[in-house]
This record gives sequence, structure tokens and C-alpha cells, in this order.
Amino acid sequence: MYDLILKNCNIVNEDSIYESDIAIKNDRIELISTDIQAEAKEVIDINGRYVMPGLIDDQVHFREPGLTHKGDIASESFAGLAGGVTSYFEMPNVNPATTTLENLDKKFNLASQRSLSNYSFHLGATNSNIEDIKNVDINKAAGLKVFMGASTGDMLVDSIDALEGIFKYSPLNIVTHCEDTPRIRANEKAFFEKYGDELSAIHHPYIRDAESCYQSMHTL
Repeated sequence: MYDLILKNCNIVNEDSIYESDIAIKNDRIELISTDIQAEAKEVIDINGRYVMPGLIDDQVHFREPGLTHKGDIASESFAGLAGGVTSYFEMPNVNPATTTLENLDKKFNLASQRSLSNYSFHLGATNSNIEDIKNVDINKAAGLKVFMGASTGDMLVDSIDALEGIFKYSPLNIVTHCEDTPRIRANEKAFFEKYGDELSAIHHPYIRDAESCYQSMHTL
């Protein structure tokens, strides 16, 4: 006997949409078939609504620890579930930043108690934490986040020597935020001189423009 059978589903999976039923037992999908004859504790006819796998968001900012007035692991994982996101990889620019193995472990411990969905976390790179990077557990961290443009705390990696070491020794997949800080600062100055108090969020993509991305990547 199944715990639940969903009838008349439009299943979205692997580049196709097809009609079928789904049988669930012990919180796991046991059978997908157009002809499920077994009994179930509960049967729900969903009348052609779409059923799809949970989404994975590989870049979220949940702001815990240290910035929880904006959001935290519990509130943001709940919000993600409401939109179909069942797994996430969270970024390291919190307070304190997730740039040490100790802080990474603390974050995993927090999530084990507070997250409502599947989780992992990026270790953050700095100009000086290459030993933490070398020794990170590749079966634990989702990846290594490298901020090559202006960031919070000490997470701006602008040393060529540090970047060379990171790309040489990191056992993790590397995710880079590519912006050239000197160009951004020059753009900020120019836009402030032009717009003054009228400077607003609409100017953001012009200050942090495509050229700042190109210049940052060129350093590699």
C-alpha cells in the first residue's frame, strides 16, 4: 500500500511533459505509471496540474549569521520552498564571512537545525586563506566563491598571487564575481558628480558595467 497517489498529473521532466500518475511511499516516489492499481492511504486527483522536480538555486544570500534583520536560513528556505526551490547553495558574504573552515562548519550546523530544504554552502576566498581552501572537504562545500570586485569585509581578492594560488590549488569548483574595482570606483565618482542626490538604483548597471567585468576577467 502506498501512502499517497497523485492522479492525472502533467509531469515535467527531462525536456518533456507527459500525463501520468505518481505513487509515493515513505516520502519517496516509488512509481510513475499511467496504470497504478495498488491501494493508497490517500488519493488526490490534481486534474492536470503540472508536477516537476524541485528546483536547485545555486546562488542565494540568506544573511545568516550576522545579518538576520534581512533574512535567515529558516525564513529564506521556507520562501524558496513556496516557489518550488528544494535545494540551495548559499553565499559566504555574511558576518562573520564564511572564509574559514570553522565558520563553514558553523553554518552547516545552523542549517542542520534551521533549514527547511536541502542545503550546501560556498566557502569564500580571501587574499590570505589559501590553507583553508586547500583543506576544505569537497564532499561538503558546494564550491569556492571568489569576489574579484568590491565586496564585504576582507572578501575582495585583488592579489594576482592569491588568484594564481586559488586557481592552482582549489579542490572545489570556483565561482567568480568578476568586477574591476578601480573602474567601479571611477564610475561611481563620475556618476555622483553628474547626478548628485539624484543618483539611484537605475544607475547600478552603468556603474558596474560590462567593461568592469571584462577588465576583471582579463587579469586571469
